[in-house]
Amino acid sequence: MPARTCAIIVVPRNHAPGEAMSETMAGTCRFFLTYSGVNLPLKLMTELEPEQIGHRNTYFQGYFDEQDRLVGLQKMVYGEVEMEHRYAYDRNGKLRRAEITDADGELTVLDFDEDGFRLADATRD
Repeated sequence: MPARTCAIIVVPRNHAPGEAMSETMAGTCRFFLTYSGVNLPLKLMTELEPEQIGHRNTYFQGYFDEQDRLVGLQKMVYGEVEMEHRYAYDRNGKLRRAEITDADGELTVLDFDEDGFRLADATRD
């Protein structure tokens, strides 16, 4: 499948209604119907072709790096970003940080040790 770049809509808390900001996330963008499991990074399931998302109310946009690791995802609902995850890995491919923004715009940051275990309590922004 060819590499695609997708736009991420970033809406800061002090953002005026009707005023959109956009940021491009690097990596290959692919579309999915759902995810499975509760561990991070989420496992996206049932890949969709780009032409299929126009007929869906809800889908996930996944962003993959050159090693095919999920580095970010967005849950899209009626064209709006409802949830966003961003993942950072160490050089050995272990998840080291997850930044999760929920539907209310609240950011939760989770850090992980070199074995992939979560460190201390999550921080909220």
